[in-house]
Amino acid sequence: MSGVRVYDLAKELRISSNEVLERLKELGRPAKVASSAIPDADADAVRRQFASPAPVAAPSSPGNGAAPARNGSATAPTAPAPTAPAPSAPAPRAPISPAPAAPKAPAPTAPAAGAPAKEPPRTVDIPSVVTLKDFADKIGVPAPTIQKKLMGLGVLASLNQKLHPDVVTRLAKSYNVIANIVAPAAPAAPTGGPAMPAAPAAPRVAVVAPKPRQKAAGPVVRPPVVTIMGHVDHGKTSLLDAIRHARVADGEFGGITQHIGAYQVEVDDPDGKGKKRAITFLDTPGHEAFTAMRARGAQVTDIAVLVVAADDGVMPQTQEAIQHAKAAGVPMIVAVNKIDKEDANPTRVLTQLTEYDVMPEAYGGDVQTVEVSAKENLGLDDLLEKILLVTDAEIEPKADPTVAATGTIIEARLDKGTGPVATVLVEQGTLKMGDSVVAGATFGRIKAMMDDRGQRIKSAGPAFPAVLLGLNAVPNAGDRLEVVKDEKTARQMAEERTSEERSERLAARRPVTLEDLQRQIKQGEVKELNLIIKGDVQGSLEAIRQSLEKIDHPEVRVHFIASGVGPVGKADVDLAAASEALIVAFNVRPDTEAARLAEAEHIEIREYRVIYDLIDDVKKAMAGLLDPIFEEAALGKAEVRAIFKLPRAGGIIAGCYVTDGRLQRGASVRVRRGRALAFEGKIDTLRREKDDVREVAQGYECGVLVPDYDPAEGDILECYEMRKIERTL
Repeated sequence: MSGVRVYDLAKELRISSNEVLERLKELGRPAKVASSAIPDADADAVRRQFASPAPVAAPSSPGNGAAPARNGSATAPTAPAPTAPAPSAPAPRAPISPAPAAPKAPAPTAPAAGAPAKEPPRTVDIPSVVTLKDFADKIGVPAPTIQKKLMGLGVLASLNQKLHPDVVTRLAKSYNVIANIVAPAAPAAPTGGPAMPAAPAAPRVAVVAPKPRQKAAGPVVRPPVVTIMGHVDHGKTSLLDAIRHARVADGEFGGITQHIGAYQVEVDDPDGKGKKRAITFLDTPGHEAFTAMRARGAQVTDIAVLVVAADDGVMPQTQEAIQHAKAAGVPMIVAVNKIDKEDANPTRVLTQLTEYDVMPEAYGGDVQTVEVSAKENLGLDDLLEKILLVTDAEIEPKADPTVAATGTIIEARLDKGTGPVATVLVEQGTLKMGDSVVAGATFGRIKAMMDDRGQRIKSAGPAFPAVLLGLNAVPNAGDRLEVVKDEKTARQMAEERTSEERSERLAARRPVTLEDLQRQIKQGEVKELNLIIKGDVQGSLEAIRQSLEKIDHPEVRVHFIASGVGPVGKADVDLAAASEALIVAFNVRPDTEAARLAEAEHIEIREYRVIYDLIDDVKKAMAGLLDPIFEEAALGKAEVRAIFKLPRAGGIIAGCYVTDGRLQRGASVRVRRGRALAFEGKIDTLRREKDDVREVAQGYECGVLVPDYDPAEGDILECYEMRKIERTL
């Protein structure tokens, strides 16, 4: 495909991809995303827009960096606004030094060169303490437009949020306005106006946090969060394992990932020699039972890596993963795995993806693809490079490490020795030892933190996965974790949430109506399999419940008596005995007292390591509750040719000749006289000559005694049996 990609042009000009996209839109040649290819003519037009006439002999590489405001924002470490007066003197090195615009009016000539040539920028006086709404009114731009602009920088701002002067200057430049920052007269800044200039060293300062723990440093670049998604057994965990150089898959029963894992790895920065960059990976299970967990993974991720086996192609869970990634609105990278196999066909995989509205780059689309082999360690560097490329070109993830920490519970479990253990992915702020936190309806104080390799850590910044100890109970996977000022506040918030949940459950109960009673009467005919489920982590319990709830049958259903994280205890056995329930233990075992009590009470505890086996066994148990179905199976036919009366025996013997199949003692018999049905009963006695026999085959004569049957010559006896049909779900 001819032309230049947007992110390559942005890299050449040392600006962000969003700025190139905006300039293309202004020129009437819009591009779709940062990975889109644009014609060379459009690229030259953008280069001319960002060319600076000021430096006569500009160096070859930095020459494109003459757009002062935009390069100031692209090269974050060179603090644009506050340091403008100083660099005006030493200008011999690079054209970037005279570029940053000062908040004073003498700088309008420099930005005018980088602005569109249509009209010169205008100067507007803006107070040093200004809200977003007032700033929008000053420069004549709708406030929602500025909010959207800030969201692109990773900042959520309300209309009444106060903006830092550096942010005011940068935002104004993006709208072709020179912001003349006017200081307030005297006591006009009680909310922190004088304090704000104390943080000029951070050029990416955005919106002042309402209750910062320290002086806000503003959004800074954070590691991207990448979710590995795809069909079961397509090599997701093995691929991550190859990247991490650790044996993750060996710890999973059957090689199947049972719950979400979060890991962070360091990779070489393709733009800097010797530099390292971090990438956070979420490994989601591929089995369809983990749909909800996979959806959660997509909601907290920046990039979705779709793993498709080259020898298997697009499968049902692959389609599911595509839907989740699209619903989350995140960029997608396709990793075609297992290319080392003989029957691998990567081209077929790419063709199949187009059927699900995933257009690979090789076919003129915007989805990056890479061929890899986790087994042979092929293509891993290409995959990591594409992850960083998409990160820089399309996402530019940012977070503020100085605000109160927030995050998402990725996984939670109950450890026998340490108590509730939760894996959290930090989103904003820095989580520290001793912080008081609340997660859903649980709370606590962080007593210990570990990284994904089990090493003790004292703090966790944005996009860092950490394992926490200190919560009072096991939170639910997907709960929001927040840091609060003290443990008392955390306890109060958790109790309020628990009370709200209880009120919602009570409000959901409707009054009983006649229709409800009729439905309950009908449901009384439905048999139930009572289950108590114990698991190692919350995600596994959720997956098991959702899988079993999908088993739909009009005659039988699963009734969940209780579920929980941790080993099977005495209370579980007592509950099972009272409710006649079956205990299902997933990746946990009963303790000694529970095992002894279960044996005494004849309570069955079934232990499982793989979810497939658990679901299959529960289906079999449910099928055992179904009423049996009997099917008639024909055995044979016989014709009555003689009649023998036995007065002493109190019956009449029918002398028969077996014409088809066989007659069997104890089998059912249907007597037809002509076309009419004359009698139905069971064969009581069957004799061959003078011996009692069990059956008589075709072509032989026999005597048949059927109680209460008065035979007649010419009657046809149809012998059959009722066979029980095993029912399945």
